[in-house]
Amino acid sequence: MRFTKLQGLGNDFVLLDGRGNERDWARLAVAMCRQHFGIGSDGLLVLQESEKADFLMRMFNPDGTESEACGNGLRCFVRYLADNVVKDGTKKLKIETLAGIRQTKLIEDGDLIQVAMGQPEFSLSAIPVAAGTASGKTFDIMTGDWPLDVHGRRLMLNFVSMGNPHAVYFTDEPVNDFPLEDIGHIVATHPLFPKGANFEVARALDSHKIEMRVWERGARETLACGSGACAVAVAAQLRGLCADKVEILLPGGCACVEWSKGQDVLLTGPAEVVFSGEWPE
Repeated sequence: MRFTKLQGLGNDFVLLDGRGNERDWARLAVAMCRQHFGIGSDGLLVLQESEKADFLMRMFNPDGTESEACGNGLRCFVRYLADNVVKDGTKKLKIETLAGIRQTKLIEDGDLIQVAMGQPEFSLSAIPVAAGTASGKTFDIMTGDWPLDVHGRRLMLNFVSMGNPHAVYFTDEPVNDFPLEDIGHIVATHPLFPKGANFEVARALDSHKIEMRVWERGARETLACGSGACAVAVAAQLRGLCADKVEILLPGGCACVEWSKGQDVLLTGPAEVVFSGEWPE
């Protein structure tokens, strides 16, 4: 099978053209995403036909689970389409995902790609978060602060769904000092989250810049997470920590997130082809 590897801010993906070619995508994701025995990537993107939009994107995590949304993956997906599939110079495409139809466009200045990630959801059932309260306290998105104790550390979490679940922790310390490698997988797989969660650690540097790291469910710590950047920007804005347009500084680079209440969250950043090859089957 021919494959293409792409990356957006260091968040890397293997893409397969699955149009008219049904396979066990979950099995392939496990095999192809392995760092030392496969191609190595943060996920598998599958291109398929759509009856609702221009194309359908499916995204599988390295453990074989299918993800509802993936911002960096969506931008890489559009880059592949622009380079290989769409030949008429179309700049705007509608992409069907498990989280809904997403509007995307190529931005000529800087060769960037912008994707509309949909509107954020905050209800516990939409995220989802297990029903009930923690420490006798209910959750309020305006203040965040759902307490979760992990390894003797109390994390005050903010919950946001960007079509997939996110738990955001704001810290006053540099994010590089946070022991994400020890705590990330515990939060991501905590019983509080029936479908798991992506866990972001973030620090507002000023009203226009936020630094973050992320532990992605079904994967591990990655260099970037598009939906996670959106979740951080939304939670930060609601807490009065940033403006409606903010740069998210990730280990793999910088993403721009824009959001006004009642509107889609807009994610803008680069996406590049790394290499193409053949996968023996």
